Amino acid sequence: MQRASDHRYGRFAPRLRAGVLALGLLLGGCITQTYQRGYVIPEGALDQIPLGASQEQVLIVLGTPSTVATISGEVFYYISQRTEQTSFLPQQETARRVVAVYFDRNRKVQRLADYGIKDGKIFDYVSRTTPSGGEQQSIVGFFGKVFHF
Repeated sequence: MQRASDHRYGRFAPRLRAGVLALGLLLGGCITQTYQRGYVIPEGALDQIPLGASQEQVLIVLGTPSTVATISGEVFYYISQRTEQTSFLPQQETARRVVAVYFDRNRKVQRLADYGIKDGKIFDYVSRTTPSGGEQQSIVGFFGKVFHF
């Protein structure tokens, strides 16, 4: 028995149905997954840490840092990265963040920095500046290599 649509499209009807089915399977199979690695800072948490806050207060608000540096004073680093993967395609980085909490000799917050990548350069979202060389850029670069930023 011949379908009405087969009559309309003639000998191309089976190929047309197969093509529509393949397209539907291809589009229906596109699933995007998001992966979060590292420490995710809760919304508004940085606002709860004023300059001069104690190290204990930082630990209460932000929790244990991803790593600590003691190069020239103590610094807590909170590091995270977000990637997405659609079906069989490779993962693509969508966001990265390194929050640095700098302490003075009395273990009080001296400065906060929220580093991300903007246009391929390290960018401090708190002060809205790009660091110009020196120690901090190399430590953030180190974390980038470790976490594949």
